[in-house]
Order: sequence, then C-alpha cells, then structure tokens
Amino acid sequence: MKFEDIISDVGGFGRFQKMIVAISFIGRFTLPCHFLLNSFIAAVPAHHCLVAAGGLFPNLSQADRLTVSIPLEEDGTRSSCRMFAEPQYHLLFNTSDVTQVLTLPCLDGWVYDNTTFKSTLATQWDLVCDQRSRSQSTATIFFVGVMFGAVTFGSLSDRFGRRIMLLTSYLSGMLFGLASAFATSFLMFAVLRFLTGFCMTGIVIVSLVLCVEWVDIEHRKTVGILDSLSWAFGSICFVPIAYLVNDWRWLTVAVTLPVLLGLFTWRWMPESARWLIANGKLEEAHLCLVKCAKINGTEALCHGLQPETLSSIVVTEKKSRVYSYLDLMRTPKMRRLSLCTGSLWFTIAIAFYGITFNISGFGLNVYLTQLLYSSVEVPGKLSSFFLLDRIGRKRTLLGMLTMLAVTLGINILIPKDMSTLRTMVAVVGKGFSSASFCTIVLYSSELFPTVVRQNGMGFNSSMARIGVALAPLILLLDDVWKDLPQLVLFSSAVLAAILASQLSETRGHCLPETIEDVEGEKISPNFGSPCNVT
Repeated sequence: MKFEDIISDVGGFGRFQKMIVAISFIGRFTLPCHFLLNSFIAAVPAHHCLVAAGGLFPNLSQADRLTVSIPLEEDGTRSSCRMFAEPQYHLLFNTSDVTQVLTLPCLDGWVYDNTTFKSTLATQWDLVCDQRSRSQSTATIFFVGVMFGAVTFGSLSDRFGRRIMLLTSYLSGMLFGLASAFATSFLMFAVLRFLTGFCMTGIVIVSLVLCVEWVDIEHRKTVGILDSLSWAFGSICFVPIAYLVNDWRWLTVAVTLPVLLGLFTWRWMPESARWLIANGKLEEAHLCLVKCAKINGTEALCHGLQPETLSSIVVTEKKSRVYSYLDLMRTPKMRRLSLCTGSLWFTIAIAFYGITFNISGFGLNVYLTQLLYSSVEVPGKLSSFFLLDRIGRKRTLLGMLTMLAVTLGINILIPKDMSTLRTMVAVVGKGFSSASFCTIVLYSSELFPTVVRQNGMGFNSSMARIGVALAPLILLLDDVWKDLPQLVLFSSAVLAAILASQLSETRGHCLPETIEDVEGEKISPNFGSPCNVT
C-alpha cells in the first residue's frame, strides 16, 4: 500500500489540507518582516557633528554655525563625521577657502535627521562613522542565527515531530523577538537578534514540510507556491507597518506580535501522518488520518483503514533508528543529492539577495522602493505555479536560472550611466531569482525521503543562509573592481543552472519514504514507481 493511496482516499486536498495551509500561511507572516527589518531599524539617517548653540556662536544662525564648524564633502554635502578644529568664520564670506584646515572627529556627538526615521539603532547607540559597521552587522548576526536554527530545528523535527517543534519555534521566536525590542545595549540586542533568527527559522522549514507531507501529489505544487506567496504577502504588508511605526523598538514589537496568531491557530495543526508512520507511531497516525477523512467528508472511503495496515507502508532499517544529518552523507546517492541541493540553495540565495541589496536608482523613498522589491516577486512565483506541472520541476528551475543568468550578464554589459535601464533589468532578474527560490524549496522537499526530509530541508536552509550572509560582502567587492559583484552574481546563477541540470524530475512521482528509495533499492512499497498523477 502506498501512502499516496491513503491520502487520496481521505482527501488529497480537502478542507483538512486547506486548514493546514491556512494555518501555515498565518504563522509565516512575520518571517519576511524580520528578514527585512534590518533595512529599517539599522538605517543610518543623515547626520553631522553636534555644534553647540551657545559659547562661540551666540549670534549666529544654525546654518551659519554649521558653515563655520562642519567641512563640506566633494559632493557639496556637510561632512557626517568630521568638524573643524577651530571655527572658520571666514567661510561666512568665502566658502571655498578651506585648504589645509585641520579637522577632527565629532567631539560631542551627532545631530540626526529624523524626517524618515524617528529612531534607529544608529541613533540609539551612535553607530555611525567608525562604528557604522556594527549597525550593519546586525543583519549578518540575524542570518547566522537563522542558519544554525535551520540545522537544529531540522534535526529536532525529524526526531521529536513536526508539530511540537513548530510550537517551540513560535514561543521562543516571539519571546526573543520581543525581548530584543527592549535591549539596553547593542551587545544585548545583537545576542537577542541571533536567538530570534535561530528560533524563528523553525517556523519556515517545519510548516512547509508539514504542508507537503499532508497533500497528494497533484497539489504539492499548489502548496509550495502558496507557501512561497505567503512570503511575498508578508513582505508587502511590512511596508505600511514600517511606514506607520518609525521607531525601531516599536517596529520590532509590531512585526513580532503576529506570532500570537500562529500560536492561537497551532491547536488545529496536526502532526504529519507520514512522520508518525515512519517512526512507528501507527495508532497516532491512524487517528490523524481518521480525523482528516472526517473533516474532508470521506469517511466512507476508508472504513478498512486500520493501524495494522499502516505498518506495511514504511519499512525502515530499524524501528528504533534515529536519523541525523550524517545520514545525508552516508550513501552515494543521498550524498550527491544533499551536496547538489545544498549548493543550489547557496548559489540561488547569493543571487537573490545580491540583487535585493543591490537594486538602486529608482529615485523613490525607502518605503516605495521596498514595496517595489516585494511586489516584483509575485509575478515570478505565479509563473512557477503555471509551469511546474506543465514542463516539470527540473525544467522550470533550469529555465528560471538560465534567464536569471542572462539578465545578470546583460547588466554587466549595460553602461553605468544608463541607470534606469540597468535598474529595470535588475528588477526582471529579481523576478526570475524569486521564481527560482520558490521552485527549489518545493523541489527539494520532494527529493528527500520522509525519514530525513526535515534534516535535508534544514541542511539546505542553512546553506542558503550562508549565501544570504555573504551577499552583502560580495557587494563590497566593487572596491576591487566595479563590475566584480555583478560578475560574482552572474557566475552564481550559471553554477546554479548547471547544478539544477543534475537533479531528477519529481513531477507525478510518489514522495520517497526511506533512504533505500533514493538509493534505488526500493525496499519501501510506498515508492516503487511513479504515481498515476499528471
């Protein structure tokens, strides 16, 4: 008996499965908000050295005080980090006579432009000038936490179950997210952001696998796209939240509190019947399947389903076997699959976030720009929805990555003074990279067997987070050669396309249940041949 046969009998995408997808959609809302949060809370507003109103300037206006105290940069703006050692009163009459004038770092702090942001990390702890890198490092700290969290939650979810680890991720992520909003020092904030990323990443990988393991083959694609669109939905909704809440502490609170909705709806989230069967918990699996049939109105089709019959679905090496990340590398085909998908997630993440962090030149404010970045993901992901079943997972991924490489290559050739054209080509590339990311997430969940699926997804997610953390550093390579960042992103897309060509197609195939299924030994009766689904 195949598990897909049971899922078809109880309803492959009925009310029960739609409930699971809806709960996952609600729970994932806050994730993209936290991923984008650093762009706003770590923003460095325009600033200049603090110049006292009294003392040497009793009769000067604010503009004149700045003229005699703050030097000009080459672009005509006031210096953000330097001030004259002595007031230069002659500049009130001759603003160009500033040769050989001694300047010093700001002595008494800074004055910040709060037109856009009322408060940020930079204004809170004066993380500007020689301290500016500390403010920007919070993004890397968060994503390093996400990387380690993906590995941890993937392993724990395969060991203890999807449902309990989802609850753990909800509770711990909300706790650390709220605590970070009330940090009293930068070090305390950095540690709490690491822990927030570590805990919240469990929501991503656990909820996706739960959805995929509960639906039939025909609707796996639909679930993958809906899960991906929840990310775009959260990104778009983040913009008005950030616009209305421009204080970094309250913005952090505002994007964390929606986790409460996930906690409230968690009570209706079932455990994965696939995981229960794979771990010998046949009674619990039977109860979950009966509940699914009852909600879907298909009880009459599964009267013969008993716990004893479920034992024939998965045959593992040892009933008490505990699988770990080492199982991803023990056997030849599993090792090849893990290295290939992990490298794919890594290279796609570099290209996706490299474009995200590098798009500029729209002439819009930060909120409109972010809205455009988020909105462009929707058509890319919808295109995947229509292509995944028509041409298959492999061809869709390969095609999107090829077009991504083409757009990145074109942007290298376009002259730098054609900023509008370069920007629009980059936006198109962002759409292809978004579609690629959407496809590889679903694709990977279908390639790994049930017994190590969460481990596989956790490994892939951690590889992607390494790529995310490296993306900002790649953009700094323009100091070496102005086109080097674009060349690295282009090379990443080309490498990703080559790796994608090495994967096997999963369209219309049953999900593998054991490592033997992947190795071709076909011990599991649930994985002998492609399922009859087109």
